[in-house]
Amino acid sequence: MYKSLQDFVEKLEGAGELIRIGTPVSSELEIAEITDRMVKSEGGGKALLFEKTDKGFPVLTNLYGSERRMAMALGVEHLSDISERFDALIGTVTSPKENFIDKLRLLPLLGEASQWFPRKKSGRGECQQVVLEGEEAKLSILPILKCWPHDGGRFVTLPMVHTVDPERGIRNVGMYRMQVFDDHTTGMHWHRHKTGARHYELYKSRGERMPVSVSIGGDPVYAYSATAPVPDGIDEYLLASLLRGKPVKLVKCITNDIYVPEDCDFVIEGYVDPTEDKVLEGDFGDHTGFYSLTDCYPKFHITAITHRKNAVYPATIVGIPPQEDAYIAMATERIFLAPIRLVMQPEVEDMYMPSAGTQHNITIISMRQLYERQASKVALGLWGAGQMMFNKYLLLTPASTNIRSEEDMAWLMRNCDLRKSLIRSEGIYDVLDHATATCGYGGKIALDLTNVAEREEKITFDNNALPEGVVADTTLLDKWGALLLFADNDMKIEASELAKAAKCNYIVIFDCRAEKMSANELLWLGAANTEPTRDIALCGSTLVVDARAKRPNAHDENPSRWPNIVTADEKTIRLVDSRWTEYGIGEFIASPSERYSALKLSDGAEWSE
Repeated sequence: MYKSLQDFVEKLEGAGELIRIGTPVSSELEIAEITDRMVKSEGGGKALLFEKTDKGFPVLTNLYGSERRMAMALGVEHLSDISERFDALIGTVTSPKENFIDKLRLLPLLGEASQWFPRKKSGRGECQQVVLEGEEAKLSILPILKCWPHDGGRFVTLPMVHTVDPERGIRNVGMYRMQVFDDHTTGMHWHRHKTGARHYELYKSRGERMPVSVSIGGDPVYAYSATAPVPDGIDEYLLASLLRGKPVKLVKCITNDIYVPEDCDFVIEGYVDPTEDKVLEGDFGDHTGFYSLTDCYPKFHITAITHRKNAVYPATIVGIPPQEDAYIAMATERIFLAPIRLVMQPEVEDMYMPSAGTQHNITIISMRQLYERQASKVALGLWGAGQMMFNKYLLLTPASTNIRSEEDMAWLMRNCDLRKSLIRSEGIYDVLDHATATCGYGGKIALDLTNVAEREEKITFDNNALPEGVVADTTLLDKWGALLLFADNDMKIEASELAKAAKCNYIVIFDCRAEKMSANELLWLGAANTEPTRDIALCGSTLVVDARAKRPNAHDENPSRWPNIVTADEKTIRLVDSRWTEYGIGEFIASPSERYSALKLSDGAEWSE
């Protein structure tokens, strides 16, 4: 794999996957706006190395932002190679062994596996070539990005946060955003479902200070492993070592006993004191495409910062999809498909998380069906497994389906009988889901598309039957069986009355602000803005979906707060427009934010009157 992040940069450049930007740029808003334009260009564009920043260190963005670069980060030609490798490994280990000779054949594999375990190294690592302790350890030396205009400040966006279970001594490496409060403190945004939060509660119960170390950079496989849905108690660096084909070498931090990869670029050492009150963190333009609003989280105190002499600062931006995280999700689909089959659902053939679903909201599964309504068992099983518990909408298709084919999926969606296909449940949500009135909990829907036959009933639509002020778009009606409607946010519409206007499978109501959005953008908006228990009704054989923004506190079922979508401000857009030729990026790319600004509900991070 890669000896350093600089080594990866050189490989990207050699493959034509990197653009160097030599003109000075600001880490506040400017880098993020340039990156947002690039990642939303065809195929994810190129990785960007900003060589002259306002903080001295170069900044690398969009390093995972294409299928090819994601594969390169994991050391393979194609992401499909990952699943083949894991399928072969798990198949070899779990298949029945007929005789002693077959069992002997496992020995070389077990010998190879022993080389994957992370190893501790004595002395200092390359990440500790420069050591700053105490007052000298200032976060202001780092080019930490402010990405969006209503962000609460600058955020570390690719941190590998190391904590240790105080009872079992087991390490966890998670990726939790960190808002900079001042030179020596940040927020530590670990959600209640995350392992870091569990470790925090353990230290709190023991009345002990919690050591924390944050590494940044190094082999790009490290940051991927920190995002991966590895079960609690399994070392993320074991996954990283397996993907690298060689062990991760770890060194002890300077001011605490935590071990970090010796070849990373930066290490921020410190602690969290569980006896302290939590502090207000946010707002933050998040991967959902909306701001995650202010809330209280623990404070991280910094005791040391160490780094390479020629360190590169990697950063990602999140916001309206597609972003880099869509390509990270592609890798997760490939890597964790075999374990899902082995441990949870052996019927599963393939898994796809469209970028419009921002990882959690939409998942499509192809599966082998051996008995009637088996899809119900698979849906309920997946909703109770690991990070799949955050899924909101699940589509279950026959094993023969190409779940990445629009044609295949459109035929199934158009022809299914929703009276038989609909599976409802309730369960855990990602706490970033803004549509539910109960944080971290809400309705779920699955569609059993495993026994779909050609629809006999014709699709019809009577525009005259719609309420006054409602605008119809029939673009998706024939192909997908979906009628799109656009109406004022506060307009009261009865689902049963709408169902009389059209004989089709789906009627979806959007805010009138969304009328010019593409089908994929509407899919993102609809999945994000709905809570199935409140917003989806089955009227006869038609599913009526209210995908409009929900005015806060309008009634008990609405959330108390509703976030705005994430867009750049006009000043930053015009700055980047005016400097585009200076950057040397190539053909001009317009700001995506100009398109999405029509969706804004107010001028801040939160919808307000």
